[in-house]
Formats: sequence, structure tokens, C-alpha cells
Amino acid sequence: MPPLNLGKQPPKNPLTADLAWQTTAARAAETVLFFDFDGTLAPVRDDPTAVHPAPGVRTAIEALAPVVRRIAIVSARPVDFLRDRLGDLAGVDLYGLYGLEHSHSGGETITEPTALPWVPTMADLADEARTELPAGTLVEYKRLSVALHWRTAPQLGPAVTEWGRIRADQLGLRVQTGRMVLELKPPVDRDKGMVIDEVVRDAGGAWYFGDDVSDIKAFTALRARAAADPRFFGVCVAVANPETGQEVAAAADLTIDSPADLGDFLADAAHRLR
Repeated sequence: MPPLNLGKQPPKNPLTADLAWQTTAARAAETVLFFDFDGTLAPVRDDPTAVHPAPGVRTAIEALAPVVRRIAIVSARPVDFLRDRLGDLAGVDLYGLYGLEHSHSGGETITEPTALPWVPTMADLADEARTELPAGTLVEYKRLSVALHWRTAPQLGPAVTEWGRIRADQLGLRVQTGRMVLELKPPVDRDKGMVIDEVVRDAGGAWYFGDDVSDIKAFTALRARAAADPRFFGVCVAVANPETGQEVAAAADLTIDSPADLGDFLADAAHRLR
């Protein structure tokens, strides 16, 4: 099993991976496992289109799916991208674009109706970004959002961020920060925390694995569910990285060293839960 580091925990009730899986085993059929994609199930790459799950991840998810109540991937990526990388896995739900799209266990993709009128705006915005932003900026068009990446040219971060925030204000869009990326999306009330809140309402437990600041909302949703129901067991897991890792780890219960370690960690979990 990969090395684990404890996140911040109340000193009177320290949580370890062993204890967390033991507790989960008693309620596995009531437990939902949530995963972010980029930086969690898959390493972050310079080219977002070249990203694939880390070794062992897909096999481990296939092994876990029949054991737990549900597995859900909650990502900034579109559902079609997630399906292409992970396949139509039975018992696995895909929530794309922070929940603006979803597909249950390989079913059709459903889009949030209130977001659809913004498709032309996002297409025009992507064209503007490609024309106006400096060379080295990678513009990722996702139909209902536009992500502006500067990973291959870190010095462009301030200029790209300023341009993105100005255009967001002008167009009435919302901004999501991330790891060397600024994402502009429609002003629709939908985020990872809201997805988690809806899915766990009648669950007995849940784990959330994430690496970026948008995942902190998911952590918060699990904490709120546990506060409302003492029988609910929630675990927040941060995947370490040099960019947002410290902030996310500070909000988590446990930390995994990298996406490359996650496959082994989940394979061990499948063995424990069986």
C-alpha cells in the first residue's frame, strides 16, 4: 500500500487509513466513493487531451463497484471525455463540468437545462481567448465552460487570469481557479459540493478523493452530512501535489502521495471491503 500522511484531525480522534476502511467495511453497501479525475485518478499533463488514468485505477474501480453502493466521478471534464477515458462501467456515475452534465452507469448524458443557453457564449469566448491571449496559453473549450491553462508558460499566469476575470465580469460568468488554470463557466448554481450533497442524502457513508481547491467544496459537503447525522461516516482524501496540495491536505483527513499511488491504494481497499 502506498505511503499515507495524516491530514489535520482533532487530536482526540485521529483517523488512519486502516481505521477508515475498517469502519467502511461494516457499511460498504451504504457507502459512495467519489473521485475527482485530473490530479486524482490521473496525473496532470501539459496537454489536457493527453491525460489518462494512472495504472491500476480503472481495474480497482471495477473491483470496488460491486462492493460499495455507488462510485461517482465528479470532474471539471465533460462526461464524454470521462466516458472515453474510463468506459461505461456498471455502477459508476459520471458527473462532468462540475455537475452540469451527468450520466448514470453508462446511460445517456443529461445536461442541466439552465446551462444550455450559455453554449453559444462559451463558444464565442473560446474563439476570443485563442485570438487575444498570448502564445503559450492553452484554451480548452468544453461546450459549457472554457478553461485557460498556462502550465507550459507559468509567466503568463497573471495576464491570463486578469483577462479571464475581466471577461467573466463582462459576460456575467463565474470563475473557478485551479492548478495553473482559470475556468469560466455559466452562472448556474452547480458545483462539486452540491453534487455530493445530493448523492449522499440517504447514504450511510462516503469517501471523496480530490487534489484541487474545487474539491474542498466536496469535503465541506461530507462534513456537513456527518454533522447532520452522527451515523454517517465520511472520509476526505487529498492527493498531494506541489501547487494546491497544501491547501487541500489541510482540509482533508488523509493524504495520498500521488495519482500513481491511488491504484494500489484502491486495490487494497477492494480487498479489505470484500
